[in-house]
Amino acid sequence: MRVLFVCMGNICRSPLAEEVCRTLAARSGLAGAIKVDSAGTHGYHVGEAPDARAQRVAARRGYDLSRLRARQVVPEDFERFDRIFAMDRANLAALRRICPPARHDRLSLLLDCVPALAGTEVPDPYYGNEAGFEHVLELCEAAVRALLANCPAEPEAPFPGR
Repeated sequence: MRVLFVCMGNICRSPLAEEVCRTLAARSGLAGAIKVDSAGTHGYHVGEAPDARAQRVAARRGYDLSRLRARQVVPEDFERFDRIFAMDRANLAALRRICPPARHDRLSLLLDCVPALAGTEVPDPYYGNEAGFEHVLELCEAAVRALLANCPAEPEAPFPGR
Protein backbone atom coordinates (compact mmCIF):
# COMPACT_ATOMS: atom_id res chain seq x y z
CA MET A 1 0.00 0.00 0.00
CA ARG A 2 1.24 3.49 -0.88
CA VAL A 3 0.02 6.26 1.43
CA LEU A 4 0.30 10.05 1.21
CA PHE A 5 -0.46 12.30 4.18
CA VAL A 6 -1.47 15.87 3.32
CA CYS A 7 -1.83 19.11 5.29
CA MET A 8 -1.49 22.72 4.20
CA GLY A 9 2.24 23.44 4.33
CA ASN A 10 3.74 19.99 5.00
CA ILE A 11 5.68 21.10 8.07
CA CYS A 12 3.43 20.11 11.00
CA ARG A 13 0.71 17.48 10.71
CA SER A 14 1.55 15.54 7.57
CA PRO A 15 5.26 14.98 8.34
CA LEU A 16 4.25 13.78 11.81
CA ALA A 17 1.81 11.30 10.25
CA GLU A 18 4.40 10.23 7.67
CA GLU A 19 7.07 9.43 10.23
CA VAL A 20 4.62 7.81 12.65
CA CYS A 21 3.48 5.55 9.82
CA ARG A 22 7.00 4.74 8.67
CA THR A 23 8.18 3.97 12.22
CA LEU A 24 5.15 1.98 13.36
CA ALA A 25 5.16 -0.01 10.12
CA ALA A 26 8.80 -0.92 10.68
CA ARG A 27 8.13 -1.86 14.32
CA SER A 28 5.21 -4.05 13.16
CA GLY A 29 7.19 -5.85 10.48
CA LEU A 30 5.25 -4.07 7.72
CA ALA A 31 8.04 -1.84 6.40
CA GLY A 32 8.01 -3.64 3.05
CA ALA A 33 4.24 -3.59 2.76
CA ILE A 34 3.60 0.13 3.14
CA LYS A 35 5.35 3.10 1.58
CA VAL A 36 4.68 6.58 2.88
CA ASP A 37 5.22 10.21 1.98
CA SER A 38 3.70 13.55 2.86
CA ALA A 39 2.95 16.78 1.04
CA GLY A 40 1.15 20.09 1.38
CA THR A 41 -1.67 21.56 -0.64
CA HIS A 42 0.22 24.88 -0.62
CA GLY A 43 3.82 25.60 -1.49
CA TYR A 44 4.56 27.96 1.40
CA HIS A 45 7.34 25.86 2.91
CA VAL A 46 8.71 23.76 0.02
CA GLY A 47 12.18 22.49 0.88
CA GLU A 48 11.93 23.38 4.57
CA ALA A 49 12.34 20.96 7.47
CA PRO A 50 9.34 20.23 9.68
CA ASP A 51 8.45 22.80 12.34
CA ALA A 52 10.89 22.67 15.28
CA ARG A 53 8.02 22.01 17.69
CA ALA A 54 6.91 19.00 15.65
CA GLN A 55 10.47 17.70 15.63
CA ARG A 56 10.84 18.08 19.41
CA VAL A 57 7.52 16.41 20.20
CA ALA A 58 8.25 13.59 17.77
CA ALA A 59 11.77 13.02 19.10
CA ARG A 60 10.45 12.62 22.63
CA ARG A 61 8.40 9.67 21.36
CA GLY A 62 11.14 8.12 19.22
CA TYR A 63 10.28 9.58 15.81
CA ASP A 64 12.92 11.35 13.73
CA LEU A 65 11.60 14.04 11.39
CA SER A 66 14.99 15.62 10.70
CA ARG A 67 15.46 14.24 7.19
CA LEU A 68 12.01 15.22 5.93
CA ARG A 69 11.52 18.26 3.72
CA ALA A 70 8.27 19.91 2.72
CA ARG A 71 6.91 19.47 -0.77
CA GLN A 72 3.68 20.36 -2.50
CA VAL A 73 1.18 17.86 -3.89
CA VAL A 74 1.76 17.21 -7.60
CA PRO A 75 -0.66 15.69 -10.16
CA GLU A 76 1.33 12.43 -10.25
CA ASP A 77 0.52 11.84 -6.58
CA PHE A 78 -3.04 10.88 -7.50
CA GLU A 79 -1.70 7.99 -9.58
CA ARG A 80 1.25 7.08 -7.37
CA PHE A 81 -0.64 6.64 -4.08
CA ASP A 82 -3.38 4.16 -3.18
CA ARG A 83 -4.61 6.26 -0.25
CA ILE A 84 -4.31 10.01 0.27
CA PHE A 85 -5.20 11.23 3.74
CA ALA A 86 -6.00 14.88 4.36
CA MET A 87 -5.68 16.24 7.87
CA ASP A 88 -8.78 18.43 7.64
CA ARG A 89 -11.76 19.25 5.44
CA ALA A 90 -10.16 22.34 3.89
CA ASN A 91 -7.22 20.31 2.61
CA LEU A 92 -9.53 17.49 1.55
CA ALA A 93 -11.53 20.01 -0.49
CA ALA A 94 -8.30 21.36 -2.01
CA LEU A 95 -7.29 17.83 -2.98
CA ARG A 96 -10.70 17.13 -4.53
CA ARG A 97 -10.37 20.25 -6.70
CA ILE A 98 -7.11 19.07 -8.25
CA CYS A 99 -7.63 15.29 -8.17
CA PRO A 100 -8.98 13.56 -11.28
CA PRO A 101 -12.59 12.49 -10.55
CA ALA A 102 -11.67 8.84 -11.19
CA ARG A 103 -9.27 8.99 -8.23
CA HIS A 104 -11.54 10.67 -5.66
CA ASP A 105 -12.03 7.27 -4.01
CA ARG A 106 -8.41 7.47 -2.82
CA LEU A 107 -9.08 10.63 -0.78
CA SER A 108 -10.29 10.75 2.81
CA LEU A 109 -9.68 12.36 6.17
CA LEU A 110 -6.92 10.69 8.19
CA LEU A 111 -9.13 10.16 11.21
CA ASP A 112 -11.67 8.26 9.11
CA CYS A 113 -9.32 5.30 9.80
CA VAL A 114 -10.54 5.32 13.41
CA PRO A 115 -14.27 4.52 13.53
CA ALA A 116 -14.82 6.49 16.74
CA LEU A 117 -13.15 9.56 15.16
CA ALA A 118 -14.53 9.30 11.61
CA GLY A 119 -15.27 12.74 10.20
CA THR A 120 -13.02 14.42 12.77
CA GLU A 121 -10.23 16.74 11.67
CA VAL A 122 -6.63 16.76 12.87
CA PRO A 123 -6.32 20.34 14.17
CA ASP A 124 -3.57 22.59 12.86
CA PRO A 125 -1.12 23.21 15.74
CA TYR A 126 0.96 25.83 13.91
CA TYR A 127 -0.26 28.88 15.84
CA GLY A 128 -0.22 27.16 19.23
CA ASN A 129 2.27 25.61 21.60
CA GLU A 130 3.82 22.17 21.88
CA ALA A 131 0.73 20.79 23.61
CA GLY A 132 -1.09 21.13 20.29
CA PHE A 133 1.65 19.17 18.56
CA GLU A 134 1.40 16.46 21.25
CA HIS A 135 -2.32 16.18 20.57
CA VAL A 136 -1.72 15.93 16.81
CA LEU A 137 0.89 13.22 17.38
CA GLU A 138 -1.56 11.21 19.51
CA LEU A 139 -4.22 11.47 16.79
CA CYS A 140 -1.72 10.42 14.12
CA GLU A 141 -0.65 7.41 16.19
CA ALA A 142 -4.27 6.29 16.64
CA ALA A 143 -5.04 6.65 12.93
CA VAL A 144 -1.85 4.96 11.79
CA ARG A 145 -2.37 2.02 14.15
CA ALA A 146 -5.85 1.54 12.68
CA LEU A 147 -4.50 1.88 9.14
CA LEU A 148 -1.71 -0.65 9.75
CA ALA A 149 -4.16 -3.12 11.29
CA ASN A 150 -5.78 -3.30 7.84
CA CYS A 151 -2.58 -3.25 5.78
CA PRO A 152 -1.80 -6.30 3.64
CA ALA A 153 1.53 -7.88 4.62
CA GLU A 154 2.76 -8.37 1.03
CA PRO A 155 5.54 -6.06 -0.17
CA GLU A 156 4.60 -3.48 -2.78
CA ALA A 157 6.37 -2.71 -6.04
CA PRO A 158 9.27 -0.23 -5.90
CA PHE A 159 8.20 3.18 -4.67
CA PRO A 160 9.35 6.41 -6.29
CA GLY A 161 8.81 8.53 -3.13
CA ARG A 162 11.32 9.56 -0.48
